[in-house]
Amino acid sequence: MPSRTGRHFLQIPGPTNIPDRVQRAIAAPTIDHRGPEFAELTLRLLPRLEAVFGTSGPVVIYPASGTGAWEAALVNTLSQGDRVLCFETGHFATLWHRMALSLGLDVDLVPGDWRHGADPEALRLRLAADPRHTIKAVCVVHNETSTGVTSRVQELRRALDEAGHPALLLVDTVSSLACIDYRHDEWGVDVTVAGSQKGLMLPPGLGFNAIGERALAAARTARLPKSFWDWQPVLDANEHGFFPHTPATNLLYGLDEALHMLREEGLPEVFARHARHAAATRTAVEGWGLEVLCLDAREYSGSLTAVLLPEAHDADKVREVILDRFDMSLGAGLGRLAGRVFRIGHLGHLNDLTLAGALAGVQMGLQLAGVPVPPAGLDAALDVLRTG
Repeated sequence: MPSRTGRHFLQIPGPTNIPDRVQRAIAAPTIDHRGPEFAELTLRLLPRLEAVFGTSGPVVIYPASGTGAWEAALVNTLSQGDRVLCFETGHFATLWHRMALSLGLDVDLVPGDWRHGADPEALRLRLAADPRHTIKAVCVVHNETSTGVTSRVQELRRALDEAGHPALLLVDTVSSLACIDYRHDEWGVDVTVAGSQKGLMLPPGLGFNAIGERALAAARTARLPKSFWDWQPVLDANEHGFFPHTPATNLLYGLDEALHMLREEGLPEVFARHARHAAATRTAVEGWGLEVLCLDAREYSGSLTAVLLPEAHDADKVREVILDRFDMSLGAGLGRLAGRVFRIGHLGHLNDLTLAGALAGVQMGLQLAGVPVPPAGLDAALDVLRTG
């Protein structure tokens, strides 16, 4: 790689840019995770973490990725052969489906076109066809990181309630937590899954489960094998500020600082900032004469925008040009979208000027890669940022 000046633009939809304050917090000396100072840290950050999930219930933290948190959600609430309903909204939804199969669950997959979120009407039909309540859980990705489509979780919950169906609602918020309005308690979610490396502005390495009362009750009879992922030892140890395993101490320092930053800005302001940046990005895409992958305006993502290129052009080539010429990383198309889309991340620690620079780099890269886009796209996005 040639020598570069300036800073690298990390515009993938996670891991995201880490604020200097969080970097400094992580760099502090490691302390005894069985001592009183560590207990004070844990007991301080857990209530503030619960507020970010929109819950008054417990949030379990694992030294793990979001994938580990998926597994924890399943093995703590379900038993071998239980029937689970998953929605195919994108690459990560299919991976969660694959995990459920590998754990010995009986999984129904509601097919999707990867351009829409989980369909509440499709859920109503599946529930109506299940009068014996054999479906034990519904798994939904709130914000599908591979597509930039946000499912309407509150409408899915309403479908469950109107059907009087007892299935648990398990929701992945890996790329939506602390970016897009989300309310675990108010929306009746039973388990919320998240990771550290997106809206929480941390490196990868922490996985989370926010746990509702019905999920805690289900855990008492769930029979899938578990040891490390078992909620109960974590909940018991957390009461005194500790963990039953060795925690990722320095990442918890960073989490403590990130929660400070979110509280200082205010969650409504954080959501509004993400929505404004998403609107500016979509405006640029439309000005370039390109397509936003998401087809339903109600499901536009505040975290990222997936851009669909005409079939004559290779999205990976565009990404390669942008990385080589402007030292900016964009997200690749995943699964069936490989080579068809690139993804612009606009989540986490980001301001208007950073986004403006990123969109300028995308516009120049598209032009250099031979995609005929007019310069009006960037100008239109800047108008959104100026007036927002």
